[in-house]
Amino acid sequence: MQQKNIRNFSIIAHIDHGKSTLADRLIQLCGMVTDREFKDQLLDNMDIERERGITIKSQTICLPYKAKDGKEYLLNLVDTPGHVDFSYEVSRALSCCEGALLLIDAAQGVQAQTLANLYLAMENDLAIIPVINKIDLPSADPEAVAMQIEEDLGLDANAIQMCSAKTGQGVDAILEAIVNLLPPPEGDPDAPLQALIFDAHYDPFRGTVISCRILNGIVKAGDTIMFMSNKAAYKVDEVGLFRLERIPRKELRAGQVGYILAGIKTVSDTRAGDTITLKDNPCRQALPGFKEIQQVVFSSIYPISTDEYENLAAAMEKLTLNDSSLTYQKDASTALGFGFRCGFLGLLHLEVIQERLEREFDIPLILTVPSVCYHFYLTDGTMREVDNPAHFPDPAAISRTEEPFIKATILMPERYMGAVMTLCMERRGENTHYHYPTPGRIELTCELPLAEVIYDFYDRLKSITQGYGSFDYTLIDYRPSDLVKLDILVNAEKVDALSQLVHRIKARERALHACARLKEEIPRQMFKIAIQGAIGGNIIARETISALRKDVTAKCYGGDISRKRKLLEKQKAGKKRMKTVGNVDIPQSAFLAVLKSDER
Repeated sequence: MQQKNIRNFSIIAHIDHGKSTLADRLIQLCGMVTDREFKDQLLDNMDIERERGITIKSQTICLPYKAKDGKEYLLNLVDTPGHVDFSYEVSRALSCCEGALLLIDAAQGVQAQTLANLYLAMENDLAIIPVINKIDLPSADPEAVAMQIEEDLGLDANAIQMCSAKTGQGVDAILEAIVNLLPPPEGDPDAPLQALIFDAHYDPFRGTVISCRILNGIVKAGDTIMFMSNKAAYKVDEVGLFRLERIPRKELRAGQVGYILAGIKTVSDTRAGDTITLKDNPCRQALPGFKEIQQVVFSSIYPISTDEYENLAAAMEKLTLNDSSLTYQKDASTALGFGFRCGFLGLLHLEVIQERLEREFDIPLILTVPSVCYHFYLTDGTMREVDNPAHFPDPAAISRTEEPFIKATILMPERYMGAVMTLCMERRGENTHYHYPTPGRIELTCELPLAEVIYDFYDRLKSITQGYGSFDYTLIDYRPSDLVKLDILVNAEKVDALSQLVHRIKARERALHACARLKEEIPRQMFKIAIQGAIGGNIIARETISALRKDVTAKCYGGDISRKRKLLEKQKAGKKRMKTVGNVDIPQSAFLAVLKSDER
């Protein structure tokens, strides 16, 4: 296939605007799958993606297409996620494309992630084709959306394509637009090999499967490749293209997107953003790769059984190969043993990683309360970054504290304005502004502490807007805050895995919630159990689990009352002694219950 007949493009959009559905239609139109074999979300191959109806991983597929002018083309399609937590996936996918389809819902118009993904595409100098999807909906207003695209996004109205990915209407015109409006890839097949790794996953039978874009040169089976970051060299076993499954080819040439198998068992050798070249004829310099991603949510992950620690370590290594936005380091807890302190891009990212570890690697887990990175300025003039309550400095040594703030952008129908404003004020929101991008819809911007957002903000927003509210945010700065460490005590013993850093005005509310949840989950014992929330030595919340009581007076009937009293006093003394030596086992469900909000 000649280089001028190759097109590398991506589909980008806000959540639920129809990216995966359009990808399904394009695959069907190119004859990649029969009607009998077809199923929705063809490229979403993880169970969790199908259950939630969202795309989590970018997926690549190579489509053969015969245009109306009779020429044959090779279209490399990358389907991307829409959620803000997976924007790093989008940025990596766009690095291997020359063009993008910007998908916009005909009923909802331009949304928060539409803009964010458009800016990402512009940073990568991509040619953009705006596509208005869902024109078959009764509430669709494609003319108004087309005006929005021209005025708000500054894109050419003449290039707009109209389609319904659900029914297939207008999709054939999109294929023609891809061929005619998007540029072919550049690159010199005769130059030394220069390939960019944009993704990888681990195959237990073949080792690491590298997804790469060949920028210059040619790679084929038998070549010895080298990773430029660590100089590790491997002999290539197989190269090929992504169809619905891997299709081997003799070679991959400049401009193509495909995979390389080289029997790579050392998972840490492969890194997204690294450059592959030939060992015998290396390229002059490495590609710039991807910018370092900034994690915003931190939580510790522990295996329920301590025997699973080694398996968890291997699983984390394989998962970071597939998801380079996840970071982790070793951690330990007196209550839960050895585990890992992990950094995530958001709360949905955290949930997805937890589910992937449990499903793909069969490791049941316990997570600690999510936290963000705080700045503590100490009296000796130093500044300490703390994302783990275990590293909370001595309160006497703290001169001031700062927490991260975000600028939240919320798009919603006008009728939910009051409820959303109340929610933002409850979460210590400030500098609230709003405007009307279209009649009946409000865009609200508000500055909020990140710690208030990661707790349960997104769930509450979806509840009060009945699913119509969309939310996007960017980190802006650190601001002064009054932070305290909230400890949870069970039977007068601190449970370090339940400690959390909170703002002082929220401490009692969080403590009451944690104590109430633990009371529901911890089974009753033969002695009374006190569950307490404390800041330092001050108890600010308490719940008590009453003891199971054996009826020791059952055998006494009639007779002197002093006999019964004697038995009850003996039982009371036994319970007192038991309470001082008794240990309370906290079930896994109790740790998970503390993470969940009461309000749904």
